[in-house]
Amino acid sequence: MVPAPLVWTLRLRPCTAAAFVLFLCAGLSGCASWTSGKSKDQCQPENCTSSTAGYGMACEAPRELRKVSLPEYMIEPPDVLLIESVNNIRPSFAPVRAGETLIVQVNRTIPIGQIEDPVSAQFKQINGLYVIGTDGYLNLGPEYGKVLVADQPLEEIQRRVDEHLRQILTDPQVLVTLPMPQNKQFIAGPHLVRPDGTVGLGVYGSVYVTGMTLQQAKYTLEKHLSQHIHRPEISIDILAYNSKVYYVITDGGGAGEQVYRIPATGNETVLDAIAGVNGLPAVASKASIWIARPSPDPYGPDQILKVDWNAIAQGAQTTTNYQMLPGDRLYVKASPLIIMSTKVAKLTAPFERMLGFTILGNGAVQNLSGKNVNGGF
Repeated sequence: MVPAPLVWTLRLRPCTAAAFVLFLCAGLSGCASWTSGKSKDQCQPENCTSSTAGYGMACEAPRELRKVSLPEYMIEPPDVLLIESVNNIRPSFAPVRAGETLIVQVNRTIPIGQIEDPVSAQFKQINGLYVIGTDGYLNLGPEYGKVLVADQPLEEIQRRVDEHLRQILTDPQVLVTLPMPQNKQFIAGPHLVRPDGTVGLGVYGSVYVTGMTLQQAKYTLEKHLSQHIHRPEISIDILAYNSKVYYVITDGGGAGEQVYRIPATGNETVLDAIAGVNGLPAVASKASIWIARPSPDPYGPDQILKVDWNAIAQGAQTTTNYQMLPGDRLYVKASPLIIMSTKVAKLTAPFERMLGFTILGNGAVQNLSGKNVNGGF
């Protein structure tokens, strides 16, 4: 039977009694930790109103069976891009380097005599492959000498060869071409977005792509490569989605927290997130799980989505099996009893050690005293 003073208190002060019950609920189940000063009913889908929708947005949040597509992907470090160039032909203004091969054909060269030996006759002809030397000169043979052509475009090389030969020949016809117009380096394969926001393209330099969509990055890459490739066509896609993640944080019950960083592919739910960390830890409180979602407004209120784990796992309900979005924090709080036990253990540990040392010291003194009485020393 309830004592009369207690009954009188509950009857005359119902607000105090209700507050006590709520306080007791918060202490045992941790239900006050996720509300951030709001009442529990505000976070429930059935109580969504214009005044509460901006707080937790529980009834508007995407969930299983009602997912949303993420916005167009923005490239950020450390994403890995798959970049492939369709063609690799150098432009007409690209310089020809030392060590490269040219095809030089000249008409109206020095006439070959009937009794000319084969070697001498060959020196008088210009029709074949010629390599630009390391000194930058194109050697046309002992009859015609050398022409400095390194690091010049093909059109300029032909002009210099023609100008040089006109000093020796009468109205020569000169044609200089490349046997292999392709660039030596082909762009194909994965490319990591660096911390400075650029991707490296080898000898073609680096291009800043952070904050761009795939279409914008494609345009920027093609514009940059047009300096080195004739009408470049680039195929680009995301090979590894490394920059968009969500977090699963598990409370250790007063012994720290574990943080798991999981890539967001746009299709995960709360159930997928928990499966990604091999289930709930042994100290978890199933009644204290929520999603903390960053607000677009830096000064806006926290967006807290309460998760009913038992309904999701045992009843296959989808109401609170929310879709995990990039930047979300799924927090799994420990059981209040575990937290209290850990705190008590931390508080009593120093005293237990001191007591242990005291008992050990007393035992040693008594042991030595007993040996002295029996004549041990």
